Amino acid sequence: MNARRKKVVVIGSGIGGLTSALLLAHAGCEVTVLERAAAPGGKLAGAEVGGSVLDVGPTVFTMRWVFEEIFSAIGESLADAITLDPLEILARHAWCDGTRMDLHADIHQSADAIAAFAGAAEGARFLAFCAHAKRIYDTLEPAFIRAPEPSLVRLVRDLLPRRPGDLWAITPFKSLWNVLGTYFHDPRLQQLFGRYATYCGGSPWQSPATLMLVAHVERSGVWSVRGGMREIARAMTSRLESSGVTLRCNAHVQEIIVSGGRASGVVLASGEILNADAVIANCDVSAIASGLLGSNAASASGIREVSANKRSLSAMTLALNAPTSGFPLRRHNVFFSSDYAQEFAQLSGQRRIPDMSTVYVCAQDRTDNEIPAGTPERLFCIVNAPSNGDTYAPDNDEIKRHTDAALTVLQRCGLSVDQSQNPALISTPNHFNARFPGTGGALYGRAPHGSMASFQRPGVCSALPGLFLAGGSVHPGPGVAMSALSGRMAAAEVLKQ
Repeated sequence: MNARRKKVVVIGSGIGGLTSALLLAHAGCEVTVLERAAAPGGKLAGAEVGGSVLDVGPTVFTMRWVFEEIFSAIGESLADAITLDPLEILARHAWCDGTRMDLHADIHQSADAIAAFAGAAEGARFLAFCAHAKRIYDTLEPAFIRAPEPSLVRLVRDLLPRRPGDLWAITPFKSLWNVLGTYFHDPRLQQLFGRYATYCGGSPWQSPATLMLVAHVERSGVWSVRGGMREIARAMTSRLESSGVTLRCNAHVQEIIVSGGRASGVVLASGEILNADAVIANCDVSAIASGLLGSNAASASGIREVSANKRSLSAMTLALNAPTSGFPLRRHNVFFSSDYAQEFAQLSGQRRIPDMSTVYVCAQDRTDNEIPAGTPERLFCIVNAPSNGDTYAPDNDEIKRHTDAALTVLQRCGLSVDQSQNPALISTPNHFNARFPGTGGALYGRAPHGSMASFQRPGVCSALPGLFLAGGSVHPGPGVAMSALSGRMAAAEVLKQ
């Protein structure tokens, strides 16, 4: 079949689905994107608080090269699509004892900051840690991250004959927390770099040290997107429309049609049937495995539902438009709880939001600038939560208790937030599960726990011919850039068939 005559249906307009649709349309396919929400973008969503719109999904832009390659593939420039501002301070970190420390884009500035914070030896060990993180990333990018399937056999086959040391250096059999203890003797630094596990929805005590690679990803550049992260979806959507792609919002897919041993289209909740040569599902894979897109697709796709105890973390979020005082915020800020081990014991063992949680704050009106005192600013606050949104909904008293606890951590670290002008917009795991059915509120599909977790994610090709997968629950993993990579690889596989 000529690629220019292929009909492709994309379920979901998250970044993976938008990427697939963009590349397939450029290749000449007839593409229809179906989005159950009222607007495209998936997790790249905005919400209005106090007359201003905030990002209430992903907030960090890294791996710029992924989007440069995608836009280059359609004959365009990323710089013409969105405006990126590089951050000199990657994140500001604060503890309840009043101490604080910045990580910088410049590795030597970070080493100096760590040395001033925790001693010269810790600064030197940071440089060794960064060298190890780079080696892990350089090993996995060509052999794993860019591969359409998460194959341990392929990884070993590619590395063992030529680079056996690199294979061992990715450190999959030790926990991130334990390896961090060999690099950093100050527990605050273990806590700081242990947060890389939460970027993938995991615990640093259960996730492999391979996630050290996040340190190298950050050092390769962190940017803010002018207009917000949702501008990425806007830029891609506008190009879809000019490429002739049909984008339908409020279009709820009820079933993936399976006929002749392959996926051959979809049925909408309205009863409308759309036939296709290929279907790309840009949704959490558990939605397929649990039968939310039809029992035939569930049984034929080969996808296993992620059990509740293997899901990634969820989140409780607070979107605020409020004046702050007492703490010099940067774009990205982390306010640590006083007992990190207890925090994750309550998350993992007791499956509840901790009594006192680490709080991430994205100050969306800042890059490396200051805000005049008393001026409301847009803040998006995230607290880790268990992914039990399909079985539990906290009541108002519980939500208030956890909100007050998060604000208490901020206050202990020196940040006061004046909520008198605008109430916070609060979201909990059950809200996320309602937006993305089948997840239980899990932000990233399967948790990255254990040495084999990354190899247990589905690849972009399902066992059902004609059904392809994209998104944060699919290989190569969570995050905006990784989801885009999955969409790119799914499009490539569609064009091969």
